[in-house]
Parts: sequence; structure tokens; C-alpha cells
Amino acid sequence: MCVLGELAQKRLTLSTTPIDAQQATEAIKVAYAAIGLEEPSVIICSSPRDAYLQIFNRLKRDHSQNCSDEYSNRWGKNLDRKWMSPVEEFASPAVWEYELYSMTIESEADSTLSSLMYEWAENYVRSEQTKGNVFHNNLLSLNFFETPTSLFKEIYLTQWYISSLGVNISQKAQEILRSQKLLFEHCGWIFPFEKICAVCDRPHLRFDSQNRLHAEGEPAIQFADRWNFYYYHGVRLPKKYGILHPNQWQSQWLLTEDNAEFRRLLIQGIGYERIIQELSATQIDIWQEYALLKIDKASDWEQIYLLKMTCPSTGFIHVLRVPHLTSARKAIRWVNWGIDPEEFSVQT
Repeated sequence: MCVLGELAQKRLTLSTTPIDAQQATEAIKVAYAAIGLEEPSVIICSSPRDAYLQIFNRLKRDHSQNCSDEYSNRWGKNLDRKWMSPVEEFASPAVWEYELYSMTIESEADSTLSSLMYEWAENYVRSEQTKGNVFHNNLLSLNFFETPTSLFKEIYLTQWYISSLGVNISQKAQEILRSQKLLFEHCGWIFPFEKICAVCDRPHLRFDSQNRLHAEGEPAIQFADRWNFYYYHGVRLPKKYGILHPNQWQSQWLLTEDNAEFRRLLIQGIGYERIIQELSATQIDIWQEYALLKIDKASDWEQIYLLKMTCPSTGFIHVLRVPHLTSARKAIRWVNWGIDPEEFSVQT
């Protein structure tokens, strides 16, 4: 039976509880001892960005003549991705990789953060601050880290081999498995080297009802050092939009926004009712309680055609986007899958 199940994975991989520095340090020491390494120097960091910066600054400070020699002598090598895998003794790399990625659940947050980390690191080392610096190549090489999701996968896979295949693992492998659990429970992201290990605090995460990264007027991902990112229903937003609640978004932004995905999100957040009013939509045609409207404010922005429907009994207004049509009746027919409005037995 698996000690850690799917619910535990979700609870811990998405946990926003700050790590305890002492517990995290002890977990790292136990993990290094399990794989036969001496206790490393542990750096507690507020975010993955902070970890990169601290690593970079230490490399710079430790440098004397040859950066590569200093890096190797003082830090040791990046530990291989399977540095903590107790299943390697009885599973081939091909089986290990296949089972690892096919049997377990990927955390969207960890996957997204990994992409953001790579993006930030590449931009940073190529910035004016580090351009031409002898350390920037070493910083780019620090591309290995463990996330809560990757740790869970290793734990889950080992437990699956034990419970489903009846595999017996050695005492050393059992110690590694126990140390993995400690890392999973007490650490966020981990940047492990032979002689030094950076451990990151957990971020605060916000999601919508479909478990997509999402927040309105605040970051969906935010670390303790305020390294943050804005998302709207799973799509990353520029800060200029993300810092404002959708109620504060302005319809006029649609006229200057070149990115089609951002225009779609602006429309979704603002709503067609506000857009009609704020952009002074033109009425093309009317049929009973239905009006066909067009928004055409800028030559470099696609035209939008809308069907505005007013409920006769309640006065409630509903707006739907329709294709380029010339009459309200045709728009009603399109909305109702080709059925003409006069065929309706009851109009609602």
C-alpha cells in the first residue's frame, strides 16, 4: 500500500505553508547521508530566483583565478536527476523514465514554475548586469533542481514497484525512500550540489475552480521575496492587467492590445455588456427583442458582432458573440443551431 497517496501529493505539492528552516536543514542532511555524501552547507532561500542569485553571488565571491576550478572545488558537481532514486538498482533507465511520467500526476504549478525559472535565469544571465561576466556560463549550468512534484514521483514509483510487483529493496534504498519523504514534507524547491544545497520556501498559489492558476487583482504565484506572476484562468497575464481586478479593466484596452490571447481574456473579464456600452457599439438590425450590434473602433482590430437579447418578462440582457452577419434574425438562427426564431414554440 502506498504511504503517500494522490490526496497527500495534492496537499503537499500545492502547500503554501512556509518551510521550517531547521526541519528543512535536517531533512537535507538525512538525504545526503542516505546517498553517502557528507553534510552540505544548506542555504535557505525565499524563492527559486533568490536561490539562483545567492548561488551566483557565492560563485562570484569565491572566484579567484579560475572560475571552473573554484566551482568544482567549493561546490562539487550538480547531483544527477536520479540522485535520490532507490529504484535504480532494479529498474532500467527506460522503465524508470516511462513509469515515472506515465503513472503519476504532474503538478501544473511546478511545471509552470519550472518554465518561469528557466525563462528568468536565461534573461538574467544575458542582462547588462552579467553580460561578459565569466560567471554567467556557470549560472546557466545550474539547471537541475528538485520540486515537490518530482520528489513525489520518485516516492510514488518506488512504492508502486514494492506494492504492485512485490519488489524487495535494499536497506540503503529504504533509507533513501525515507529521506525522500522528509524532503517532500519539509522542503520546497531544492538545488542540490555535492557540497552545498539551496532550499527554497514554498510559494503562495491561487487557483480557479478547474485548478488552473488564477487570481483577480493579485498574483496567482507569489514567493516570500515578492517574486510573483499573474494568471487568469491558466493564462499568464502582463502585470499591467494582473494587478487590477477585472472590474477595473477598460474596454479601450482592446483597441491597442495586439496579442489575440490577451484580447480574449480582456473580453472574458470585462464582459460584452460593458464593452457594448463603453465602446459605443453600433446597432445594425433589430428583430423583436433581439438586436444585432457591431463594434468597429480601430482598423487594426478585428470587428466584433454581438447579438443582444432582452428577456420580455424580466428585462434581463444577455449578449452573445456571433459571426459576421447582416440581420438579427440570421444571428438568432445561428445561435439556435439553424432553427428559425418563428419556429420556437416558446420564446425565452
